[in-house]
Amino acid sequence: MRPIEGTLCLICGERIYSPYAVTENRGPRCGVCRRVEPVFARAAAYGSYEGGLRELIHLLKYGGVRPAANVLGRMLAETMATLENEFEQPSVALVPVPLYRARRRQRGFNQAELIARAALKNNACGGRFRLCASALIRQRETSSQIGLTRHQRRENLRGAFAVSDPELVRGREVLIVDDVYTTGATASECARVLRRAGAKTWVATVARTLNNSAQHAGIEPSAVRPDETADTEDTLARAVGG
Repeated sequence: MRPIEGTLCLICGERIYSPYAVTENRGPRCGVCRRVEPVFARAAAYGSYEGGLRELIHLLKYGGVRPAANVLGRMLAETMATLENEFEQPSVALVPVPLYRARRRQRGFNQAELIARAALKNNACGGRFRLCASALIRQRETSSQIGLTRHQRRENLRGAFAVSDPELVRGREVLIVDDVYTTGATASECARVLRRAGAKTWVATVARTLNNSAQHAGIEPSAVRPDETADTEDTLARAVGG
């Protein structure tokens, strides 16, 4: 589980292979970010959503193994540290992507919030960030994003999020955090409502689906299967061990 390497889009963090993607004075940008300006300033992720990192996220998210959040939090903290020079304000609001209340009751926790809390305990992210777990609310349930196009994902999420109290974020710099960045639809919708409330936003996630790992994005098991237990426990043990 290593950090993403290679040339990445300066805005969304997608892997770039074409030499023509480098725009004058603006750095490398993927085709999507060259066509449409994202609503957030920049998105960064620690690693590619595949292999051991994907297993570790599933261990927390679907297996309910909360110690995995500590390892993922360390990775998120390193990602947050790469963005720190971009912030101008002394205090940055850390806002986890919220779950709908029924889903949170079913799961017992919001994995984005658990990872964010673990990140704040890590020295890598410093003391500049302040958790604002209630700044965003998910006001309606949404259908699964699996198999949807980029446009369908945006429409599925339209109106799903709201700012609980605009005064919490007005005029502030906000870092949206989540476990996985897939197409950016969720991050963009969260950023859109936060920007409408007067905030400037960035995005940090533990993992990101890249061009060569997009085939994994549509897999969303309801739980870790019994025959995966040994593999996922080994993944956690290796991660904790460094």
